[in-house]
Amino acid sequence: MVDLEAKKPCAGLLPVAHPGTELVEVDLGALTSIAPFAGQQDAVSVALQNAYRLGFPAPNRTTGTKDRRLIWFGRQMVLLAGPAPAAALQKNAALTDQTDAWASVSLSGNRAEDVLARLVPIDLRRAQFGTGHTARTLLGHMNASITRTGADRFLILVFRSMAVTLVHDLNQAMEAVAARR
Repeated sequence: MVDLEAKKPCAGLLPVAHPGTELVEVDLGALTSIAPFAGQQDAVSVALQNAYRLGFPAPNRTTGTKDRRLIWFGRQMVLLAGPAPAAALQKNAALTDQTDAWASVSLSGNRAEDVLARLVPIDLRRAQFGTGHTARTLLGHMNASITRTGADRFLILVFRSMAVTLVHDLNQAMEAVAARR
């Protein structure tokens, strides 16, 4: 009988570092999409506040910390990262376990914006996209969620099946930015 071993999406690919940037895989804990039923967003927000002291984030925003975070994930949908979903949420929202569906990486460093500018069609400069801002956008040809988690740090999520492509594309962009020095 074969023993199966669970592997992280970017196993053996990361970390990668170039002058001014570093790319590492991050473990966000449990990932659960929360989609309130029609007319139930206020009730879901109350349940989130009671369970995690986090309200339903506004579009293109995130709330919380690295241990428990709510990321806006689309129209009337958020991604809960960290803790398991509270039972009280089931009454007013559709909950879907997404833990194994996403590859999660952190791109950091004083050249991180320059790296992402090569791959992302939206303006991620700090003046336009501050800490706590998030967007569902393209990264190269992949659908991605990009969140600014610090002055020079971004949390990037892509479908798990795209992990190798994500690391490849970001590594190439990091090399190109580093070569400009």
